[in-house]
Amino acid sequence: MRSLARFAEMKRHGEKIAMLTAYDAPQARAQQQAGIDVILVGDSVGVNILGYASEREVTLADMAHHTRAVRRGAPDTFVIADMPFATYDSPEQAVASAKFLQQAGADAVKFEGAHPELVQVLATAGVPVCGHLGYEPQHCERRVHGKTFEEAAKIFADAKALDAAGVFMLVIELAPAELAAAVTRAIKAATIGIGAGPHNDGQVLVFPDVLGYAEKNFRHNRRYAEVGATMRTAAAAYLLDVKAKDFPTMANCSAMPAEVFAQFEAEFMEKHG
Repeated sequence: MRSLARFAEMKRHGEKIAMLTAYDAPQARAQQQAGIDVILVGDSVGVNILGYASEREVTLADMAHHTRAVRRGAPDTFVIADMPFATYDSPEQAVASAKFLQQAGADAVKFEGAHPELVQVLATAGVPVCGHLGYEPQHCERRVHGKTFEEAAKIFADAKALDAAGVFMLVIELAPAELAAAVTRAIKAATIGIGAGPHNDGQVLVFPDVLGYAEKNFRHNRRYAEVGATMRTAAAAYLLDVKAKDFPTMANCSAMPAEVFAQFEAEFMEKHG
């Protein structure tokens, strides 16, 4: 269901919003079939799928490519696309970047930091905005943000400013649960937590973390599968079968009719073989 109003209604009724990241059509298709409320095409695609060293390496072209794939896999699900590092440094650049992602299939965009002026500019251009505070992967070190009075006060004030500017949703990442709860109560926008406790209006996780792609796990994550181990097991079993000449067998291919092969041998292979 691709409706902005739905998220405000869910917040009012206390219905939790379930968001996951997705980066390709099969992931998006599975999430739509499961009934996930929102898909985030995150710049986390860089480190989780593309092999980049950090989110800063992700380009606008990367994000548009993966947004198109997600939209093809989930045509009926609300999709938010991350705006990559250094693609919203001015109002004009932000509008151009956001429109490019909209054309790729995004219903809304997300950017990091307290930039209420950009929210207003994008809203005027017809682009719904999701904010992102706390740990900002493009801009600061990975740790819990908001544990000091000064940091907590800034995150709270920034959340209020973004809300007043018109964000419809706000991701709060790696922030104390008490602070996230206070922000959730104080703003109209739906809050989405990741490592920010249970009292947000919804939650988001990185799908490869949920699937257990890597051996490393995070405190904020819950692994619902061990796909990484399954992939390694499958690759190793395939290797053994090929080396042992157990794959493929005739059951995995097609055979010519005997009379056709006989004709082929007699009329063609004798001349060209």
